[in-house]
Amino acid sequence: MTLLDGIPCYAPELARESPGFKAEHFAKLAAVEDGHFWFRARNELIVHVLRRYFPHARSMLEIGCGTGYVLREVTDKLPQLRVCGSEIFLEGLSFASRRVPVADLFQMDAQRVPFVEEFDLIGAFDVVEHIADDMRVLREIHHALMPGGGAIFTVPQHPWLWSAQDEHACHQRRYRRSELANKLRTIGFRVVFSTSFVSLLLPLLAASRWRRQTLDADGEASTSEFGLSPLLNSSLYGALCLERWLIQIGLRFPAGGTRLIAAVKTAPQ
Repeated sequence: MTLLDGIPCYAPELARESPGFKAEHFAKLAAVEDGHFWFRARNELIVHVLRRYFPHARSMLEIGCGTGYVLREVTDKLPQLRVCGSEIFLEGLSFASRRVPVADLFQMDAQRVPFVEEFDLIGAFDVVEHIADDMRVLREIHHALMPGGGAIFTVPQHPWLWSAQDEHACHQRRYRRSELANKLRTIGFRVVFSTSFVSLLLPLLAASRWRRQTLDADGEASTSEFGLSPLLNSSLYGALCLERWLIQIGLRFPAGGTRLIAAVKTAPQ
């Protein structure tokens, strides 16, 4: 471990530049996350799953914490948790340190997690789709969890939704419906919760993605979904709030733009 800009770094050779993401995206994300319907709704669903399935967790690591948007929500709603955040880029951690000053933050490669049986809970929210060897990351998460610990994931779903947006975001894949759950079971997890999300809006999402298949790669494909009018943004948020309520009362959606999975470590690796 070494220090760069005062941040503990476990993979300093990747701290400035790494495949799988573009450091310049952090500033764009930080500018839109607070008001954007999808980020807000995803946060609320993540907190619901944390409370429902892991009420006794005392420590949490978020891998790929980005600008700290999820970590801030977790610390606000679940102050009993000791929270840590890792990110491969120092650029992201500069935003996260301002958003979540109570979190322990460090730079790390998700394919080389320097902890064994350390955390009650690990989250990776729209992270593993950026990494070519996702099985390696899932195994590292398994090793870093305490026996009986939990993991929560969100990933983009449905290969048929692949578009210029995915390419600009440096995605390696969009997951099939049961793909991530099957991989987790292979490693030694028991899946306790799985649902699609952004399901009521799936026709709108599909139409949007297909329309943008031929857009140029100068950033338009990645930013066009952020530039929504306040009325449209509010309407879309309302639809996802209804969707979250349906999930909370027990409905599980078979299809949607995102898959959210919670799993418990049950077997040694």
